[in-house]
Amino acid sequence: MLRAIRTAATGMSAQQAGVDNIANNLANANTVGYKRSNIVFHDLLYQTIQASGEGEAQNARPASLQMGHGASAVATVRNFTQGSLLDTGNVLDLAINGDGFLQVQRPDGTIAYTRDGALTRNAEGSLVTQTGLAIEPDISIPPDAVEVHISMDGLVSVRIDGEPEMVQIGQFELARFSNPAGLNPVGGNLYEQTQASGEPTVGTPGQDGVGVLMQGYLEAANVDVVQEMVNLIAAQRTYELNSKMVTTSEEMMQVSNNMKR
Repeated sequence: MLRAIRTAATGMSAQQAGVDNIANNLANANTVGYKRSNIVFHDLLYQTIQASGEGEAQNARPASLQMGHGASAVATVRNFTQGSLLDTGNVLDLAINGDGFLQVQRPDGTIAYTRDGALTRNAEGSLVTQTGLAIEPDISIPPDAVEVHISMDGLVSVRIDGEPEMVQIGQFELARFSNPAGLNPVGGNLYEQTQASGEPTVGTPGQDGVGVLMQGYLEAANVDVVQEMVNLIAAQRTYELNSKMVTTSEEMMQVSNNMKR
């Protein structure tokens, strides 16, 4: 009976981790560029009580008698499918349609990666994220610019007040990874490179499989609220069944203890 209680407890713990993951997905349903995560479970070590093949050759056991020890959450895997594009009308909002990440420079000088293209200008005119992280490579908008145009291939052009022609001032670059699911999310819509993600390949938007930039749009989170609610109900029911198993095992133990009376 103790085995059943321990096994059910691992099931409850695993489902709690699943609910925590669902809660995070739902909390970020309106976060720009957020990518939902799926939790992965695996079964725990098995105890072999009787192995297959034991006994005389003509009466050998065709299957083993094994008892499992429950389940455990082993990984959360990011789903990098494309989110829907939201028309904002803001000339400094950028959505990546396809593969790739914007590069931003953090205060310690390291590079982080994001799908959040809600950009603005700082006091020096450089394009930065809403948290003040500068875009890499640096793109600076002149203070007397009256029009800003960002092409799908990342070319930035401005028209200066009093001038009839557009002037090119910079070029966006996007980074790709062979395994984006291996990136480490660090909060603030940012990801870090890891050994699992591989080295970034930096390229021009629209070339060599890199996505294109959409000016005046933002990429919505790819969270399917309906599916998350279905997953939540399934996790809740499974948690309840595991808790019922604990109760049932305790009742069976109580019956066994009362047999001597």
